[in-house]
Amino acid sequence: MDVLLWGILPYVVVLVLVGGLIWRYRFDQFGWTTRSSQLYESKLLKIGSPIFHFALIAVLMGHLVGLLIPKAFTDWIGIDQHTYHAGALYGGGLAGLALIVGLAMLIWRRRSTSAVFKATTWNDKIMYLVLATVIGLGMVATLTGDTTPTGEEHNYRETVSVWFRSLFVFQPDVEAMGAATWQFKTHVVIGMLLFAIIPFTRLVHAFSAPFHYLFRPYIVYRSRDAQGARQSATVKGRGWDPVGTPDNQRSRR
Repeated sequence: MDVLLWGILPYVVVLVLVGGLIWRYRFDQFGWTTRSSQLYESKLLKIGSPIFHFALIAVLMGHLVGLLIPKAFTDWIGIDQHTYHAGALYGGGLAGLALIVGLAMLIWRRRSTSAVFKATTWNDKIMYLVLATVIGLGMVATLTGDTTPTGEEHNYRETVSVWFRSLFVFQPDVEAMGAATWQFKTHVVIGMLLFAIIPFTRLVHAFSAPFHYLFRPYIVYRSRDAQGARQSATVKGRGWDPVGTPDNQRSRR
């Protein structure tokens, strides 16, 4: 079972994720959307959605730091285990709490607003259930996963993190993950399930972040002439002019 869960399943999830994204993009581009319900209700949405998304970014950054940065590096720069654990506990706990609040607001909005609830599919309900379970188990792991059932201390950076990094070199350290506490194991399994269903749910919009918006050129809708004269005329011509062409030159054309 350990080999199946920690040695085979992660790669199956990656295949489903990548293959599902390719399939969705090729055959369902019109469905590649969040199916926004802002028109139905916006008061709760404009509060719950930013809380959820900003908290999610903080949680993801915390996961990347904990999983990718080895314990030996933090020890080398002078951050002992107690300090690191305290930062992960309070920082991760606060981000997780904000994530729960944001998700709870979005679920309450979807359930309490009739129009939004009618637009909710079974696919959405399953997605929300898996997402809420992952977040809940993550909080459980953060708060209680540092102790084994026998009372021994458990450091996830020596088990879960080692296993996670080993996946990138295709030599999964099954024993390292097998030594983790049940809280982290359950959180990881449901987390892999969440990644596997992303291409088939509204969560696919996470792969459509408009980063190009930060680098797009300015759009000039109307430029003023050099003398500031106000005039309006219907001009026949090519239909476009170089950026910065004064209005008086356009009228002569």
